[in-house]
Amino acid sequence: MERIIDLADEPARLSVRNSLLVIERGAEPELTAPLGEVAVVLLAHPQVLLTQPVLARLAGAGGMVVVCDAKHMPCAMLLPLEAHFTQGERFAQQTRISEPVRKRLWQSLVKAKIKAQARVLKEVRGDDAGLAEVADKVRSGDPDNSEAKASRRYWPALFNDAEFRRRRFGGNQNTLLNYGYAVLRAIVARAVCAAGLHPSLGLHHHNRYDAFRLADDLMEPFRPIVDRAVAFYCEGYGARAELDKRAKAMLIGALMQRFDVRGEQRTLFDIAQRTAATLAAVYAGERRTLALPEL
Repeated sequence: MERIIDLADEPARLSVRNSLLVIERGAEPELTAPLGEVAVVLLAHPQVLLTQPVLARLAGAGGMVVVCDAKHMPCAMLLPLEAHFTQGERFAQQTRISEPVRKRLWQSLVKAKIKAQARVLKEVRGDDAGLAEVADKVRSGDPDNSEAKASRRYWPALFNDAEFRRRRFGGNQNTLLNYGYAVLRAIVARAVCAAGLHPSLGLHHHNRYDAFRLADDLMEPFRPIVDRAVAFYCEGYGARAELDKRAKAMLIGALMQRFDVRGEQRTLFDIAQRTAATLAAVYAGERRTLALPEL
């Protein structure tokens, strides 16, 4: 069972005892978790103390650490360097991928994302705003920028607000979306490393300052999981709902739930790892398509 540990509400001291992550919180009883079950640790409180051996043991067990800024928004990640026995070979395969294959992979990611957005709108608003039709028209490499066209329909419809704009540094619902996406990004980045792939060698995202471009590519079809959770949450608490303990618990809960995949109940960790593993197989010439289940 993978765990996301969010240390945001009180001072804490982290240590390792045998194969357990130990969390001490003043007079409170200590908490422990097997290192092998810790997927993500979010360091948000300014008085969280940990040592280099703790970071090394977490990374060695395949976990990752996310550091948050003064606004409790993630600003840095620590990922394992060696997560797969053929990592060097897979890095080389990533650099040799042809442009047609790269475009075909991005087409499948965009199509899956828009279809997921359509399903969310259908559930939340009763109508998909024509996104299913947009998804069917996505071409290799998305030269028509169908992703942006879908976005212009999607966000106002999702929040029932014609003025809403998705902004990375915006307020209102954007604050909740940003936090949820940051946790999702950590989950996908972990899966990318576990598959022996380099997270900065992306398919489409190409910001020179982005060290996690491949994770940003692969997380696209999973973003609507966060969108759906935020939409329902804001129905109850308003568009200006704060990113507080309750909101964080809601967002983490949405990402930790189990999803039905062809009759099997699977976690997002499992699904992301499967997607990343199939991408590695495409790089190696062993298959043509990604595993992108409809959640």
